[in-house]
Amino acid sequence: MQGFTMIDLIILIVYLAAVLFAGLHFAKKDMKGKEYFKGDGTVPWWVTSVSIFATLLSPISFLSLAGNSYAGTWLMWFAQLGMLLAIPVTIRFFLPIYSGLDIDTAYHYLELRFGSKGLRVLGAVMFIIYQVGRMSIIMYLPCMVLGSLTGIGVNFLILIMGVIAIIYSYTGGLKSVLWTDFIQGSVLLIGVTFALVYLLAHIDGGVGAVMDMLTLGGKFLSPKQPIFHINILKDSVFILIVGAGFNTMGSYVSSQDIVQRFTTTTDTKKLNKMMLTNGALSIFIATVFYLIGTGLYVFYQQNPLPPAAAQDQIFASYIAFELPVGVTGLLLAAIYAASQSTLSTGLNSVASSWTLDIQARLSKKELSFEKQTRIGQYVSLAVGIFSIAVAMVLANGGVKSAYEWFNGFMGLVLGILVGMFILGAFTKVANTFGEALAFLAASVVMIGIKYFTPEGAVSIWSYSIISIAVSMLVGIPASLIWRKYKGDTSLPAPHTTIYEIQEES
Repeated sequence: MQGFTMIDLIILIVYLAAVLFAGLHFAKKDMKGKEYFKGDGTVPWWVTSVSIFATLLSPISFLSLAGNSYAGTWLMWFAQLGMLLAIPVTIRFFLPIYSGLDIDTAYHYLELRFGSKGLRVLGAVMFIIYQVGRMSIIMYLPCMVLGSLTGIGVNFLILIMGVIAIIYSYTGGLKSVLWTDFIQGSVLLIGVTFALVYLLAHIDGGVGAVMDMLTLGGKFLSPKQPIFHINILKDSVFILIVGAGFNTMGSYVSSQDIVQRFTTTTDTKKLNKMMLTNGALSIFIATVFYLIGTGLYVFYQQNPLPPAAAQDQIFASYIAFELPVGVTGLLLAAIYAASQSTLSTGLNSVASSWTLDIQARLSKKELSFEKQTRIGQYVSLAVGIFSIAVAMVLANGGVKSAYEWFNGFMGLVLGILVGMFILGAFTKVANTFGEALAFLAASVVMIGIKYFTPEGAVSIWSYSIISIAVSMLVGIPASLIWRKYKGDTSLPAPHTTIYEIQEES
């Protein structure tokens, strides 16, 4: 058990310096306006695909997936199968709409569909609140784990992570973010796969022992876990897969950090390749993490536990105390890099949404490309500093209940947002009044379920399903009543619903 050595520290520093250099290398000094927010059209689709993968795989997932498998079963692995619902629906219905409209942001769609600047601003505000909170938490949690393993101060780790992400996000816009995401996502894939192979090679019985634990030891799925429950509000494997599918679709459809990647091209074939590759990578890496978790369970039955053996730290502890010197530094750098990747993506997506969805919509004068870029840079700088400060407050304690409340709130936001998009895309009758009322109703219902019902009464995996159902059940009648009252027979703007797609295909 050598722990984190000086060699590992050097590798960590060199890796971070290389990421910063790469981000600056891909920056274009004359990048302005939409190029800053959408790239310059030169980034290959496979780079963007890995960037989507790196964005969705937060370091919280990195640490918790193996921990879930180590301490329990593979139940949560089934959530990854939600991709089999989310990806086909997104490819079939939403990507053609986004590509045909050549949208600037996710919430640009709401303005085009409903002719309402207010709905666009509302969607952007919801996303920005969600993303700022997410960035702070994603900085805080991994730095706490790494700080305990490396002995480096948590505040220092948070500061360095934030500063590096701010520098290349500020300087190079989306192009720098995409390429650095690609590098960090690739390191993560290679490093974690190596860790699995190394782990299996050092288990008595190897792969066979792990498979026996899965099949005979009950680590794959507990017999007590229902496959299907007639009440969809209750936990089951079925609702986990379907609910996770709608959650993931919410990210693909209504979260600017993901939709921003779709705006890099209008070629639907490239967009489809991005989605399919991202899905394959996500299911692959989740399977690797769960195999690692079960492998660690077997390994630590045969060997002494490491000093830091908490569930969510078990994989990081294995990296620090069991892997060869040098590899430890690289893998811990990959965990750190996963945070940095998500942070840089968050900064650029918040900057683009604030500038294009809020500032440009509310400004009386049309903003030049130069001014858009300057505003975006200032926003990414300000939000980055604010997120660093919040992460440090979280790391220094005293706000646990606030953290838990806000983390729960963030889980609701995308479910409510995706209801707005589905109501717009899947109905012709929906109008601004119906959409606004649907948003209000879904918000009230979901906050009531989350914070005012007994714990466990409603499965968290049914949240998105409930939110979408409420949006449709309220939004459609409200729109019809408003249309009848106003005598409104207008149709949605061209190419903003799924029906044009069906007619063209």
